[in-house]
Amino acid sequence: MRRGLWDREMVALLLLLAIMPMVLAWLAFGGLDALWRLVFALLVSGIWHLVFMLARAQPPSFAGALSSVAIAMLAPQDLGVGQMVMGISFGTVMAELVFGGWGRNVLHPATVTLAFLGFGFPAAPWHDFAAPVSWAAIAVLLMGTLFGVMSLRMILGALAVAGAGLAAGFPVTEVLPVAGIVFALLVTDPVASTSTRLGGWLNGALYAALCLLFASGWQGAAPAQIAISAALLTSLSAPLLDEIAIALWLARRRRRHG
Repeated sequence: MRRGLWDREMVALLLLLAIMPMVLAWLAFGGLDALWRLVFALLVSGIWHLVFMLARAQPPSFAGALSSVAIAMLAPQDLGVGQMVMGISFGTVMAELVFGGWGRNVLHPATVTLAFLGFGFPAAPWHDFAAPVSWAAIAVLLMGTLFGVMSLRMILGALAVAGAGLAAGFPVTEVLPVAGIVFALLVTDPVASTSTRLGGWLNGALYAALCLLFASGWQGAAPAQIAISAALLTSLSAPLLDEIAIALWLARRRRRHG
């Protein structure tokens, strides 16, 4: 791929293509209810993107569909229309559009939406996923890495810590399937994650470590709740992890060159 094609919309389109195996598996098992949730999330998010697009004279973007897919798949069940509209609107506007759109935001808008819905309506149950949907996350990560829009270092860092946790006997077997879905949809987002090489390792390792910590100490929490909370804290920590990586690189350079 030529370098001139690596603009924001190309990255968003490749991310959409990468997550398609998981989206199709989810729709196949979720049926009409899953389709309705996806259409609804696309509609609400699309309206807000249209408003800001007209106000700023910006072209349309594929990025809104990425957040809509994650929200539709991961949002708690049994929420009313008003609650979903409120959550999607808050995440889309406050976590993305006020910053100038995808590529300039600090946090993934879907992560903010899901945290808002989870903490705002704690009685709503979280989704369980069929095994094929969780397995499809592996295909998503492979395709994202192949397309160059997901960090291989981040994936390997998460796998290393998760594997160590399993070997140490952490009770994470119920959390891992959903954690993989959240990792593929939210944590690997190239905008809301780290951008340095060492930061990528630390980003993936931190997410897996938080999942292990919450799974062993957060009594009564649903797997999706654990994974989304870990994703939120990891995303908030991404700038700090990059600062640590840069500081270590500068210290190593000073030792070598004085």
